[in-house]
Amino acid sequence: MAAAKQVNIAIIGAGGVGKCFLGQLETLGQRRASPKLVLTYISTSKKAIYHSDYAAIATNDVTSSLASSSQAPLAPPKLIEYLKSSGAKAVLVDNTSSQDVADAYPLFLSNGISIVTPNKKAFSGSYKLWQDIFNAAEQSGAKVYHESSVGAGLPVISTLNDLVNTGDEVTKIEGVFSGTMSFLFNSFAPTSGKGGQWSAEVKKAKELGYTEPDPRDDLNGLDVARKLTILARLAGLEVESPTSFPVQSLIPKELESVATGDEFLEKLPAFDSQMEETKAAAEKEGKVVRFVGSIDVATKQVKVGLEKFDLSHPIAALKGSDNIISFYTKRYGSNPLIIQGAGAGGEVTAMGVTSDLLKVLSQIA
Repeated sequence: MAAAKQVNIAIIGAGGVGKCFLGQLETLGQRRASPKLVLTYISTSKKAIYHSDYAAIATNDVTSSLASSSQAPLAPPKLIEYLKSSGAKAVLVDNTSSQDVADAYPLFLSNGISIVTPNKKAFSGSYKLWQDIFNAAEQSGAKVYHESSVGAGLPVISTLNDLVNTGDEVTKIEGVFSGTMSFLFNSFAPTSGKGGQWSAEVKKAKELGYTEPDPRDDLNGLDVARKLTILARLAGLEVESPTSFPVQSLIPKELESVATGDEFLEKLPAFDSQMEETKAAAEKEGKVVRFVGSIDVATKQVKVGLEKFDLSHPIAALKGSDNIISFYTKRYGSNPLIIQGAGAGGEVTAMGVTSDLLKVLSQIA
């Protein structure tokens, strides 16, 4: 088969990760002569840029061009038609967290369009969607990579795939999978010193940009549950959804239905005593409390919530907003393979996406 001289890139999403990815794509294009990477389509939820003759879109000022564009985004079937009609190989880069885009993955893949994405919803939604995505890729030969759906740019998924594909037996996966939760508990219950009040630490985390606009979207544990669902499935468990196993929410029942995130933060101090008791109980045992996810592959148990750890445990000793993921396997015995580092942030998340793009290019071009 002749090597593809050109690969068309279609990007959906130009927010935080999307902007970082555009910068990395520009650098990549300068560093690699072949295949030529041509940005032929880019869209946000409301606007798009594309040309009927597939002329390259300049990446350097694309965000301002998007803002002033009068073109509307193409619906997935139309975008597939557009990309297929070019005659060149195409890769869809989905930098959104959209369920609608995720639902269209099987359609893109069955039409030979490869996908790289940090979108967790595609791989932690229904088990049927998971099956449809990988079945479509297998049948068409299109590739799908989603390293940044767990741990941003950390090599979590590729490591797990390597363990499984080389025949190792993964027995347990455990870790801190949320940069937000990592930061909160490292500040609230540090291994040395007293730590701050829970509500004050949540407020500080929001001000620093670590939490979602409404902190409850982090504190409900669902983000961690999505990541655990993805890893459990890759380890061979047929997990139906992120709500099909125990997930501990740190939102006080009384505050679940308040109207806004600001109102939630305003009322949270009244519930500090609950978290203080949890912290004190751990301290009595000479331990610290952390918000972790764990997958016991043998018993098929998946859970997310608070656990107590000895001060010497790697999970207790985390700093800042780092993630840590421990893989316990037959080969590695009682000493797990540990991956640790920044698990959030635009540049590192985009790095995972760019790295996935390179993997796709090595296979299709």
